[in-house]
Amino acid sequence: MFAKSFVALVTPFKDDSFDAEAYAKIIAWHIAQGTHGLVPCGTTGETPVLDMDDYAAVVKTCVDTAQGRVPVMAGAGANDTRKAVKLATTAESLGADALLVVSPYYNKPTQAGIIAHMKAVHDATKLPIILYNVPSRTGGVIETATVIELAKSFPRIVGIKDASPDLVRPLEMRRALGNDFCLLSGEDATVAAYLAQGGDGCISVTANVAPAQCAELHEAWAAGDRETFNRLRDALLPLHHAMFCESNPAPAKYALSRLGFCGNELRLPLLPVTEKAAKIIDAAMDGLGLSAAEAA
Repeated sequence: MFAKSFVALVTPFKDDSFDAEAYAKIIAWHIAQGTHGLVPCGTTGETPVLDMDDYAAVVKTCVDTAQGRVPVMAGAGANDTRKAVKLATTAESLGADALLVVSPYYNKPTQAGIIAHMKAVHDATKLPIILYNVPSRTGGVIETATVIELAKSFPRIVGIKDASPDLVRPLEMRRALGNDFCLLSGEDATVAAYLAQGGDGCISVTANVAPAQCAELHEAWAAGDRETFNRLRDALLPLHHAMFCESNPAPAKYALSRLGFCGNELRLPLLPVTEKAAKIIDAAMDGLGLSAAEAA
């Protein structure tokens, strides 16, 4: 079961090259802070601007640093099915535990096309697959009926990351697919409602910056500790908003640079956050007492 707080990791750069040393430091911090799983090379990892050498280096660094202590769910998303298969087989060869496969973007495939794409990735590897529905990025939706069909047709499609504001979807999927299908939110700000609607956890952007608090939120939910859960739910909301005050992952990169983990560097066409956004992020971090000293 993939559950609780998974982090959608940023990919740190130094002089436009992958900064493996910073990445290993970030991952070690996450494990120490209680993060339940690692997701390299997702949207937050700037995967569209990584070449295959970069991709392999990022996944390998993540797997080698984690050393099996928490699962590594490698992103294997592309709008070219052949590339998605290549990413998936590369991640498998490097020791990833699972794959996160986004629906193809820009091409606007039909639901039948999405099924064919996922089948190709499924059949090329032996790893469990988490579907990734993120309409704001892809311009399309993996419809609930399609998720159910994929889960029932392909045994290694075992869950979904759903970055959708539709909170009826998790309940529909849970009723149709039972408790063995993993339901992971992709929307930090609605994670409390998602859990209440049958969800198992979250693949989080906010966890990049506040891993201990995000992990504790999910632990509190699992333990039935509503007082702690409610406190963290409310306290984290400003940071959830701040992480998306400009295009992800620019806010997370800025926040991690402030914590001393990596440089505030992105690859074009993304740019570092503006001064206005930086003030929003600063205020949210200060509200949670997040500082370089706290992160050390």
